[in-house]
Amino acid sequence: MGCFKIYQENRTDVTVVSNIFIDKYMKDANDAQLKIYLYLLRTMSAGLPTSISDIADQFNYTEKDVARALRYWEKTHLLALEYDDQKNLSGIQLADLSKKSGKDVSSEKENSLAPVVSLHSGKEDAAPRPQYIKPAYTLDQLKEFKSKEETSQLLFVAEQYLGKPLSPAEITTLLFFSDRLGFSEDLIDYLIQYCVDKGKKDFRYIEKVALSWAEEGITTPKQAAKLAVRYDKTIYAVMKALGKSGTPTRTEAAFASRWIKEYGFTQDIIEEACRRTVMATDKHRFEYADSILTSWYGKKVHNKADIKALDDAYAQRRLTALPQTASARGQGMSTSQFNSFNQFMHTEYDFEELEKEILSN
Repeated sequence: MGCFKIYQENRTDVTVVSNIFIDKYMKDANDAQLKIYLYLLRTMSAGLPTSISDIADQFNYTEKDVARALRYWEKTHLLALEYDDQKNLSGIQLADLSKKSGKDVSSEKENSLAPVVSLHSGKEDAAPRPQYIKPAYTLDQLKEFKSKEETSQLLFVAEQYLGKPLSPAEITTLLFFSDRLGFSEDLIDYLIQYCVDKGKKDFRYIEKVALSWAEEGITTPKQAAKLAVRYDKTIYAVMKALGKSGTPTRTEAAFASRWIKEYGFTQDIIEEACRRTVMATDKHRFEYADSILTSWYGKKVHNKADIKALDDAYAQRRLTALPQTASARGQGMSTSQFNSFNQFMHTEYDFEELEKEILSN
């Protein structure tokens, strides 16, 4: 079949889209982000005023959806948002992609859009974000969501990953990802695959990961993969600190995740626990390190100064216990029994007892 041209009869009413945008930026944007950016180009070309509420009405989005898309394009440096003294949006300037220099978009801008809009400045992030609260969807909304062709395919793929039919509550959660978090079908697909690969099929866990991605500004599978790589680097750092090599198991990754995500420990605290673990044992090191870090978490450790305070308090308790130890030895405790007791007091973490507990589980 031969090639053909695409042209239109009247070429005066047109909106010009840069090839740089098509080649470099379009592939990473989701449906809402693309529509809103193209609409900005269209209103700018025609010299028309617009507002966040107008854009929301145009595409049947919420104003939060529009604001989130604008912030996404601002992060890519394709536009700049300008605010007045009252933190209201006063202008949007689109970058001139023809003046793009090598690595980044030039600071040169095109004509700004006429602003007729009020927008939160971003300080709303300090409180729980309304778009991150799952609404109570109606049956009609769920039916509309399920009736879309791309959604139908997504539901089928999700059921294949999870190995079971989706419940109404789980379908509602997928709608929440799409409607409120602004996730594309591709990103939701990747999200479910990512969690299942980690051995997590619980939708509460999947939702928790989705919310963390939304907080990180993740909008594409590629960005999510990069975030996972950064997380993997942290796990490998823990592996190295414990003297282990190879690929971490799911159990080992779960330990590291708990220390970082749930306990909120920084790398230096984790490495200190790993150092003590390596000095104490060459077996079950992740479990042993977890016993240390769980103990520190329960004792509200936030930095190395807190660890030193615990060590000092333990040393004082040990000095207090020495007379009783000497008395016990004088009352017939054997040398091996005394050494065993002294070793327990020296380390505070009784690995023999820990190992029994691990093996009994």
